[in-house]
Amino acid sequence: MDALFTSTAVVALAEIGDKTQLLAILLATRFRKPVPIIFGILVATLANHFFAALLGASVASIFQSAWFHYLVAAGFLAMAIWTLIPDKIDDLEDKPARFGAFLTTTVAFFLVEMGDKTQIATVALGAQFQQVVLVTIGTTIGMLLANVPAVFVGHELLRRVPLKVVRFVAAGLFAIIGLWLLIQGPGSL
Repeated sequence: MDALFTSTAVVALAEIGDKTQLLAILLATRFRKPVPIIFGILVATLANHFFAALLGASVASIFQSAWFHYLVAAGFLAMAIWTLIPDKIDDLEDKPARFGAFLTTTVAFFLVEMGDKTQIATVALGAQFQQVVLVTIGTTIGMLLANVPAVFVGHELLRRVPLKVVRFVAAGLFAIIGLWLLIQGPGSL
């Protein structure tokens, strides 16, 4: 259950202020249809994060050496630094939507999540726990916890939530996980 709860917490915190959360707000403003947008987020995240967790678990099962353990720990520490850098959505706002809310959200979320910090975190979580299904479920729940409120109250949320503070908390969480892995040593993966 550690894989599920840790994955949920890591992604929920990392997602706040992330470009996919900003995309959720943009799509909610454009389409004004929350249910198809939420289902689009769900489908895109399940697909994207399943493959990310599978990649992490596969790589971890192949590379059981100490250097790989330290590489995963360093990855979490790098995520801590990356989380402090604010995301922008300027390049996404001008793209016209040719399809409905569900398909537009599914495709946009899947593509925007490629190489995003939450996808990289999912790879690292997959490597750490080697439980693809639990990591995928956890990261998907984390994405939904961060993005569903954004769909419903996005503009008000952006006005009231101090994103800088939340970024520091999320960065701290990544740093704690990275340091914990370093302290635990190579046998903890």
